[in-house]
Amino acid sequence: MQDDDLSLFKAQLQGVKPIKHDRADTGKPKSDRARLATLRQAATQRTDTLKVDGLSDQFVIDVGAEDPLYWAGNGVQDGQMRKLKLGQIPFDGSLDLHGMNVEKARDTLWEFLAEATKLEIRCVRVTHGKAVRTDGRKPMIKSHVNTWLRQHPQVLGFASCVAKHGGTGAVYVMLKRTMMDGRDE
Repeated sequence: MQDDDLSLFKAQLQGVKPIKHDRADTGKPKSDRARLATLRQAATQRTDTLKVDGLSDQFVIDVGAEDPLYWAGNGVQDGQMRKLKLGQIPFDGSLDLHGMNVEKARDTLWEFLAEATKLEIRCVRVTHGKAVRTDGRKPMIKSHVNTWLRQHPQVLGFASCVAKHGGTGAVYVMLKRTMMDGRDE
């Protein structure tokens, strides 16, 4: 640098203090491990409020992340269940339970099935996810959905989806239909 440039540079830097640390501030807040642990714990704890929706959590059937789900209620034809398992019965509604805690998933599933029944929908898809866990425990939402669907009065049967619709991370659910007044079928 020439003397003229150097003197201009020093004049511009007058009053500037040097930086004392060598770490950049990315603007991203640090994760609060204690808060995250509390949120995780709260998501797995049961509330003492009594649910009157008929879905029990007393005995939950644990299933693995890659385990296919399948259940048929009494009187459901094998041919219908075979079609359901192969994805040959079109689904008219879909619900995604990813990221929900157990209580939120339960309420959301109950409301979704009630709405589907009201609209006379025959088949829906419920995406529960696989939740492959690093601690080796079974996926919670998938296990609960497997248990709840067996208890729901409007569910005739369910089966894991074909790969293009979610594979073992989702289920097709076949619902009962009550004939609406004045409708001939």
